[in-house]
Amino acid sequence: MASTVKDVAQLAGVSPTTVSLVMNGKSGISQDTRTRVMQAAATLQYSQRGARAAKGSGSGTLRFLKIAKHGHTVNRDHNTFISDYIDGMSREASASGYKLEIVSFEGEPIESIVASLKGTQVDGLVVLGTELTGQDIELLQALPTPLVVIDSFFDVLECNFVNMNNKDAVYKIIAYFVERGFKNIGFIASNVQTVNFQLRKEAFVEGMKAFGLGFSNRDIVTVDSTYDGAYQDMLGKLHNGLVVPECYFCTNDVITYGCIKALREFNVRIPQDISVIGFDNLPMSATMEPPLTTVDVSKTKIGYLAIRLLDDLINAEEKQPAVKILVGANLVARDSVAPHPSPEKTSGP
Repeated sequence: MASTVKDVAQLAGVSPTTVSLVMNGKSGISQDTRTRVMQAAATLQYSQRGARAAKGSGSGTLRFLKIAKHGHTVNRDHNTFISDYIDGMSREASASGYKLEIVSFEGEPIESIVASLKGTQVDGLVVLGTELTGQDIELLQALPTPLVVIDSFFDVLECNFVNMNNKDAVYKIIAYFVERGFKNIGFIASNVQTVNFQLRKEAFVEGMKAFGLGFSNRDIVTVDSTYDGAYQDMLGKLHNGLVVPECYFCTNDVITYGCIKALREFNVRIPQDISVIGFDNLPMSATMEPPLTTVDVSKTKIGYLAIRLLDDLINAEEKQPAVKILVGANLVARDSVAPHPSPEKTSGP
């Protein structure tokens, strides 16, 4: 049975009138309320397809811009989660009567991309912001086309974002380690500057303090974001005498795979000698030995929300305030984390 406005209102804790105002792009609604309604609509898979059809809208073209500015994170290793974004966008675009185009840009200056889009006859744009800076996004915002950015987040930009809740995810990781008796937790960061990587590092530092856990700079290791780069960097650090902690949280799964390979070459066993948690829940994480504990964020839901938000922007009768939506994460527990630390390791290495 299809969800109704009343169902969305009940889940969001607002009135049906408020839901209607949000869905029709009316002003006078706070950003917090607008975000709650959008998230409730996503959870219930509520669509205004019938209402849009009655208005004669929802029949145009949307375009997803897959931008690999440098390719250190937007590359073949991450095609799976980008495909999940596209799946979520495609389903909702089709349900709302839109055609979705996918255009890839690799290694092109953002100025060239913006220039190529001027005069383009599309109704809205979804931009993969993984490798983009705030300045890049501001250049894209200069286009007259309604725009939503996914896989990135800037508090200070008046732009529409749909991203994962990195802080929520990292706190769940630290809590999981703590529940199993770990105290000496390390973090494997990336030398590639992306918003999500930086947010995870900041959340790790804040989370360790929030849990009352001490840590030093030596517990934060920085490596490249590609599989081969992470392997080579970690291998070099181990050769130089890196002392590993009881456990590591790695910035993403690809980095985790490379670091595990290096650790094994030094006869460091997973999870007997060190427990490891990744981030992204890529398919290989479930099949590797041992299966990797990692964080899963619904990429299809992010894609869905991006189209819903874009549809609202296109059909709004008035200029809308920016909406910034963060999607929560689930920890997927597998065998790369030991049931409990060995007695001799409870006080750290």
